Amino acid sequence: MSHNTRALNDDEVLNEMKKMVAFINQEAIEKAREIKVKADEEFNIEKAKLVRQESNNIDAAFQRKIKQAEIQKKIAQSNMINKTRLKILQVRQQLLEEVFNETVSQLYKASQDKVKYRDLLKNLILQGLYQLMDDQVKAIVRKNDIELANSAIEAATKSYKETTKRDVNVELDKENNLPDDSAGGVILTSHFGRIRVNNTLEERLTLAQEELLPEIRVLLFGHSPNKKHDH
Repeated sequence: MSHNTRALNDDEVLNEMKKMVAFINQEAIEKAREIKVKADEEFNIEKAKLVRQESNNIDAAFQRKIKQAEIQKKIAQSNMINKTRLKILQVRQQLLEEVFNETVSQLYKASQDKVKYRDLLKNLILQGLYQLMDDQVKAIVRKNDIELANSAIEAATKSYKETTKRDVNVELDKENNLPDDSAGGVILTSHFGRIRVNNTLEERLTLAQEELLPEIRVLLFGHSPNKKHDH
């Protein structure tokens, strides 16, 4: 068996080299394409990850700003409500003071009707006697009320004795008087002045104002929506 071999000529060698070069180039191109596809894929994955992270960061920052804005809004609303409430309270207090001042001005007219004022003095003295429950009492009145006071004392002691079956001696205090600018009324004392019952008209008005204040508020401003009331 014989082998027929011969050397490749230059053209054939060149062609073989071209084939090899083309093969190598093709492999290089395909490898480069694979690398590019993988790089693009990794790039897109990383890009999506970064976009997602940044989007989450933006959402979180936005939510924080919304919460901060809501907190600031609530604070502003609370401050405004408190200021409004304070203003309302100030106006209400001013109105109450005006009502009380008007009442005080009317109080000084109470002693102008001598008959009614004498009966009022009698009732004020009688109430004081019930509080003191003593047999020796002094009464302090205005100087210009002395005559009326004597008549009121007589009527009060009579009523007191009928009710309690006890004697009582009420004398005008000659050393002390209510101020001339007082609205009137009486102060009763016993045990050498150590026990006092203040039934001056100013004191009675103050007590009435304190006792009736809730009702006066309702009359002026209505019922508070924050409080429950019996029907």
